[in-house]
Amino acid sequence: MRAQNETAEAGFTLIELLVVIVILGVLSAIVVFSVRGINDKGQGSACKTDKSTIQTAEEAYFATNNAYGDMDKLVSGGFLSSPSVWYVATPNAAGTSYDITAKAAPPANPCS
Repeated sequence: MRAQNETAEAGFTLIELLVVIVILGVLSAIVVFSVRGINDKGQGSACKTDKSTIQTAEEAYFATNNAYGDMDKLVSGGFLSSPSVWYVATPNAAGTSYDITAKAAPPANPCS
């Protein structure tokens, strides 16, 4: 008779299982809400890196050609692998300085 009692008590009750499921649901909700902003931070970092890459390419182009170039000259000169999706680099008329501005055209620009 004692053996039957011990086997009947082995295992979890329905209430215990429901409590565990509720706790897991609450924890997963917390994780979902905390991870939601990570994509925005990644986009911001990608924008900063893209702008920094263009600035470095402009300075390398200037060191080689003694003037700043536009995006096409940076790519054709081998200073950039491809034009930026988010930014436009434009030198002034004399080629002594440049501006990097965010594009307004699609794809949606997270950098502006």
